[in-house]
Parts: sequence; C-alpha cells; structure tokens
Amino acid sequence: MSKEKFMQEAVNAALEGMNNNEGGPFGCVIVKDGKIVGRGNNRVTSTNDPTAHAEVNAIRDACKNLNSFQLEGCEIYTSCEPCPMCLGAIYWARPDKVYYGCNQVDAANIGFDDEFIYKEIPLPYEKRSIPFEQLAHNVALVPFQEWTKKEDKTEY
Repeated sequence: MSKEKFMQEAVNAALEGMNNNEGGPFGCVIVKDGKIVGRGNNRVTSTNDPTAHAEVNAIRDACKNLNSFQLEGCEIYTSCEPCPMCLGAIYWARPDKVYYGCNQVDAANIGFDDEFIYKEIPLPYEKRSIPFEQLAHNVALVPFQEWTKKEDKTEY
C-alpha cells in the first residue's frame, strides 16, 4: 500500500468511530513492513476514558499484536497531528516516523484546541490552571531506589 492509502485507512477509522458515536473525528493506523499492525479511533466519550485517543488506542493495538512495548520499525499514520498526550505516547513507543493529515489549527477550528496545554507546560507548577505540588518525596523515592537494585528488570 502507498502512504496515501495508509492515511486513507486512518481517515476511515476516524469516520467509522465518529459515525458509531464512539468519540471525536480522529483515526490512526500503525504500519510495519508494509502491513497494518494496529488500528485505533477516538473512543473518549464511548468509554468515558479521556486517554482513549486514536493514537493511544492504535499504539495499544499494535503493541499487543506485535507482542512488544515498543514500535521500532513502525510508521504511524494519524488523521490529525497528535495532541500533547499522544505525542508523549508516540515518543515512548519509539516508532520510526509519524505521518499526519490535519494539523493543530484544523483541529482547533472544530473545537479541539490543545494550545492551552502547550501554554501550561512551561509554567511554574503553582501557576498552572491545575496546580501541582510535590508531596512525600522520600516515600515516593522508595520504588525508584528498589528499581536501581532490581537485577531482573526489563530496561526501556
């Protein structure tokens, strides 16, 4: 399949999910060696899960199908430029490349504006619209300290 056909598959996933009232108009496919190994569409409203974005669902599907927690050798085709959450998920999954259809401006024009999140990130914790406060640092360090000693861990 061509890159355009894979993008069309991502768009088809967006349309299918939207038409089934599963969530917003977003779709994604993940490709490895010329074959689709993961599919996802937005399912935020149907699952009451704010993390159920198309890219996250496609990453979960591909990782399950590939029996791997990383997507090396894969390409992501998503109908819209990923939001900050999905961008983070994509970087953790480590695909080779991302292709996107619509951009941030297109999404904002239909009511999906992520600009406020980008503006929040550089703010001091106490100035964010949802304040962040560090608590019980010494207690929270225990699992990290144990991780450094763990000999049978899987690095990632």
